[in-house]
Amino acid sequence: MRHRNKLNHLGRKAEHRKALMSNLAVALIMHKRIKTTLPKAKELRRFVEPLITRAKEDTTHNRRIAFRYLRNKYAVTELFHEVAKKAENRPGGYTRILKLGPREGDGAEMALIELVDFNEVYTQNPSETAGAKKRRVRRGGSKKKSQVEEQAVTEETVEETVEEQTQTDEITETQETEIEEKTEQKQPEEITERQENTPEVEEKAEEENKESDQETKEDVE
Repeated sequence: MRHRNKLNHLGRKAEHRKALMSNLAVALIMHKRIKTTLPKAKELRRFVEPLITRAKEDTTHNRRIAFRYLRNKYAVTELFHEVAKKAENRPGGYTRILKLGPREGDGAEMALIELVDFNEVYTQNPSETAGAKKRRVRRGGSKKKSQVEEQAVTEETVEETVEEQTQTDEITETQETEIEEKTEQKQPEEITERQENTPEVEEKAEEENKESDQETKEDVE
């Protein structure tokens, strides 16, 4: 019986299991995400995350311990140079497991395991967003604010239209009064001109009549 034994043997002996975890860890460090079965992904998480924590402190001792587990010098340099720099502000939880459903054929549960800091879809700036806190916003408050803002905008537009109408009415009234005053001023001037012109016209007519009478008399003589 395996009471209180958390280790999953994965149906392999110790040497085979260690070699399997070493190869999976190297593939994960070099490619940043791999596809495997769900039990293997869970065991790989327990295997690789302590190594990433050690890689944050770049010492010869930590490099030798990492090489003892990985057995690949290129993976060790990638772990201490690239992976450790990305994960320096993250206090654990360096990997993410996504379930992919059963595999065709034997129906084994498949999963995708990846390094969290190298996924640009979820974290655009991983080093900045690692320690950042999320801010919660109530939905009801935002709706009320939007409604109040819409009402204020409509009231402002109504006031502007009313002011424009009043201004146009005042302008038309002033124009009408000016036109009336001008017409009233022109009428007496025309009347006076007519009155002044009437005696002159009569005098000219009388003179013309006299001249015509004299001409007729001369013709008769």
